[in-house]
Amino acid sequence: MRHQNSGRKLNRTASHRKAMFANMAASLIQHEQIVTTLPKAKEIRPIVEKLVTLGKRGDLHARRQAISQIRDVAVVGKLFDAIATRYASRNGGYLRIMKAGYRHGDNAPLAVIEFVDRDVDAKGAADKARVAAEADAAEAA
Repeated sequence: MRHQNSGRKLNRTASHRKAMFANMAASLIQHEQIVTTLPKAKEIRPIVEKLVTLGKRGDLHARRQAISQIRDVAVVGKLFDAIATRYASRNGGYLRIMKAGYRHGDNAPLAVIEFVDRDVDAKGAADKARVAAEADAAEAA
């Protein structure tokens, strides 16, 4: 019996789920919008909302707790500096999930999960910076 066992298994081991959710949370914080399957989006939402609440707390212990959960210091910096200040006056409900049809290959239901008042320029900013750095390196060579 599954008493007191909440959450979806998603056909993964516990360690795989934990790593996947850490990676998804880091990507969502970095890009502020990701496309994934609907069950994964519904599972990642409470994780990221709790991380934003940690960011709003802002102390060293909260920062270390966030780093231990998502394992990316740069992303935690963005969470505590940009995102936590953006939602300082909001009491929860930082994310929205929108259904986005079905995936072509396996007909899995897709969803877009994003921050409510997201920065539109954040999505793809890392890719744009990487392309600009490669262009500068090519010019210098």
